[in-house]
Amino acid sequence: MPRPIYDPEGKVVGTNSVYLPEQVLNYSSEPVPVTTLELGWLPKDTTYGRRVYKAPDGFETMVSVVLMGTDRTSIHQPQYCLTGQGWRIDQSEMTTIPVERPHSYDLPVMKLTATGVRKAGTADKTVVRSLYVYWFVADHELTADHLQRMWWMARDLIRTGTSQRWAYVSCLAICVPGQEEATFRRMKQFIGAAVPEFQLTTGPSDARTASLTATTP
Repeated sequence: MPRPIYDPEGKVVGTNSVYLPEQVLNYSSEPVPVTTLELGWLPKDTTYGRRVYKAPDGFETMVSVVLMGTDRTSIHQPQYCLTGQGWRIDQSEMTTIPVERPHSYDLPVMKLTATGVRKAGTADKTVVRSLYVYWFVADHELTADHLQRMWWMARDLIRTGTSQRWAYVSCLAICVPGQEEATFRRMKQFIGAAVPEFQLTTGPSDARTASLTATTP
């Protein structure tokens, strides 16, 4: 999409970006720059999309998309990014998030729960928790399993000699210890509403839809 992306100093580092909606539910948003580390490490033809969304009560979550170009190394295991930013991953869980549009299906995601230390202004350092949810998507392909994505890429190269452009989508929210479940509930609601606004690939209709169809006269 012809919308620029910026570095932390406000310089334009790309003329195109991955589309993310400006508003989801009652959340407003603003764009977030791409980090200097990413710009120096990832291939030059990588395309980014990144926005932080804020609800009226102050709850925030950041959505990030990394879209590979011709170089497959644009996308790597997300755990490296999280630990590289100082987080200690305590739990990894494969789960799903219900999405109702354009049809009802369950979005496969990986949920990482991590612990970190933050310092705000002159205050003492405090322990915080992060919920990091991610998945991978390509044309007609959807998975939260890094190894599954790698297998599909290898399969496509063998069968067709080409590789699809995969995108790595993530959603991050930070909370105080003890609020992990409540935070994830809000993330699930947000992701379920946001995904249909920017992602074309969907999962198959889920069992709930199939059951309703089967019992409808």
